Amino acid sequence: MSNTKITIKTQSGETVEAMAPVIISASRSTDIPAFFAKWFINRLEAGYCVWYNPFNQKPSYVSFAQCKVVVFWTKNPKPLIPLLHELDERGIRYYFQFTLNDYEKEGFEPNVPSVAQRIETFKELSKKIGKERVIWRFDPLVLTENLSPRQLLTKIYHIGNELKGYTDKLVFSFIDVKAYRKVQNNLVKESRFFNKENVAAAEPEGEKRQELIEGLVKLRDHWKGEGWNLQLATCAEDIDLEHYGIEHNRCIDGELMERIFADDKELVYYLKTGKLAEKDLFGNLPEIPMKGKDLKDKGQRKICGCMISKDIGMYNTCSHFCVYCYANTSKELVKKNMAKHSDYSESIIE
Repeated sequence: MSNTKITIKTQSGETVEAMAPVIISASRSTDIPAFFAKWFINRLEAGYCVWYNPFNQKPSYVSFAQCKVVVFWTKNPKPLIPLLHELDERGIRYYFQFTLNDYEKEGFEPNVPSVAQRIETFKELSKKIGKERVIWRFDPLVLTENLSPRQLLTKIYHIGNELKGYTDKLVFSFIDVKAYRKVQNNLVKESRFFNKENVAAAEPEGEKRQELIEGLVKLRDHWKGEGWNLQLATCAEDIDLEHYGIEHNRCIDGELMERIFADDKELVYYLKTGKLAEKDLFGNLPEIPMKGKDLKDKGQRKICGCMISKDIGMYNTCSHFCVYCYANTSKELVKKNMAKHSDYSESIIE
């Protein structure tokens, strides 16, 4: 499982203990494809990276020795696309959680490429690796006095029309303002739409939330009528929308991996049992059980459906500077960290 430990030798010659996860998340905490693509490939070649615990700053070594799948989270995978062959050559499978929002007019994502550029990148990636491996996220859904649910749905509609045939799923969530002081502070400090008195209104609630949900269902049904079977799913939302045909998403999704990487029997065995298979004397794998073990990641929120994995990103390292970000404390801290970055360092930030 993700907490399996092995002994590795670092590039300096030191022998250390390292985690050896089967599934790596890259990353919930920062955009590795956009800003650390070369670093990721360098660490893949080295066989390990260093991760710092965000609470106590204690370093841990993470080995790629047993890695079978990498789940990438990104708003701009373009820098990584020409390097994906490095994973293919090592037999490492991967898929993308690709957040493609349209908050250009609002300025919520000041350092991402244009919507048009990101749509083209989405299509390029989908053509290269297959639509089932590129999941579209419009995440989070944010409202302002000038951005109504109907206007937000119109933005989603226009992007969706461009992505027909390039993805099978749209994942969405509602911005959590009240639960995260860091999000409140960033919205007030970095956005012209919010102050301390009105910042809670960014979070869709009541009739506005219902309008968004029903609007998304209408869009899904509209596209289905045009031959595009787009699945809707929520991310880390506690509301039950099953009667709308909207499921709870699992971003680190064992069922998806089992389906799209079915030819990797060792991986399928792990997804069913939580442990890597040991071959017999003749090189045969044990029988794969029909019923799977519960591999939910207990380190995530209760309402998160992700299976166990190891995230290798770090907070305060993403230069997209999205105003709703929970992973950055401030632009100043990110710039300070990025000034220290080296593509050849063991961790994203030394």
